[in-house]
Amino acid sequence: MPWPADNDSAVFDLIDAEVERQNTTLQLIASENFTSPAVIRATGSVLTNKYSEGYPGKRYYGGNLIVDDIEDLARDRVKALFGADHANVQPHSGANANLGVYLALLKQGDTVMGLSLDHGGHLTHGSPVNISGLFYNFVSYGVTPSDERIDYDEIRDTALRERPKMIIAGATAYPRIIDPAPIRAIADEVGALFMFDAAHIAGLIAGGVHPNPVPYADVVTFTTHKTLRGPRGGCILSTAEHAAAIDKAIFPGLQGGPLEHAIAGKAVAFREAADPSFKGYAEQIVRNAAALAEALAKEGFRLVSGGTDNHLLLLDLRNFDAELTGKEAQAVLDQAGITLNKNTIPDDPRSPFVTSGVRIGTPAVTTQGMTEPEMVEIASLISRALRNRTDDSALAAVRDDVAVLCSKFTPYG
Repeated sequence: MPWPADNDSAVFDLIDAEVERQNTTLQLIASENFTSPAVIRATGSVLTNKYSEGYPGKRYYGGNLIVDDIEDLARDRVKALFGADHANVQPHSGANANLGVYLALLKQGDTVMGLSLDHGGHLTHGSPVNISGLFYNFVSYGVTPSDERIDYDEIRDTALRERPKMIIAGATAYPRIIDPAPIRAIADEVGALFMFDAAHIAGLIAGGVHPNPVPYADVVTFTTHKTLRGPRGGCILSTAEHAAAIDKAIFPGLQGGPLEHAIAGKAVAFREAADPSFKGYAEQIVRNAAALAEALAKEGFRLVSGGTDNHLLLLDLRNFDAELTGKEAQAVLDQAGITLNKNTIPDDPRSPFVTSGVRIGTPAVTTQGMTEPEMVEIASLISRALRNRTDDSALAAVRDDVAVLCSKFTPYG
């Protein structure tokens, strides 16, 4: 039976509009990036047609010889990229990767330690509304009030008191290096497993600008988008000791058939990240974040922790304007063609739905080819928009200037 002959203009016109939005506005969300045309080609391929429950060589359906080779290629490439014993490339997301690890290595009710959500931790690190917080006893560590950085002494003290089954490192809104070595030592001291959630920094690790946690952690999880610049999805790396348990937890424990078109996109992205040019890309992400942080500080914004070591920065808006919330800033900047997200700051007096801060990242604009001079311009555009947030004509002028800047660095022609 033939497919419908007419084009679904309702959908494809919207896709064209999204291409236009991405080409003409600034993408500063720290968890977003632009994938390569090769990744898009793989994820939009006929591999979406194939059911392949199980793992290479152990499928529940026939006809998987080719997708077995693709999944093996993805696994081999990511193991080589990070120096891991084992890889599972089937998680549909970073959240599923984390949940798969918990299912594999924990029992319901076990005590787990993770970075406090209001200090930069992730939803899957024990939020009471997330399955992690509902099924496991999460206790938190945080950043110090003085410098807003992770306090490794506090981690040790809490671990000695709580005796967790697992300690999690990693964050969704922490602008500094996370050192895996002292956390490994603490885990060993209390007999805990060590999991590193590298969702945000996987590309920085691959590019050599963040310490590689793989030699230290029992398990490393990450998303394949963000700084790694691949398709949306997740991945788990582990020591050989935990390989079988993790594979069993992902399938059949948590997921059904894997998304082999996404896995093909992951394989492409892992190859791209292994190219020598990716190191220069990762280094430029960090330089751009530092330059943007410095320029925003000159505009009157306070930087949480005083700056950044990685791809993101957190702005405390209260010094800039005590009445300005993250929620309002996000909406105003959207109107001006600048996309970022509201975000809590440590010990934020406002709710997570309002916030006193915003989170800004440089992976996408770095992919576009922007460097330090453009970061200074971006800081000026952000400041102009927020200072004139009640003036529609001023915001329209900022949006025009954003479009001019983006026209020089169009990601998709």
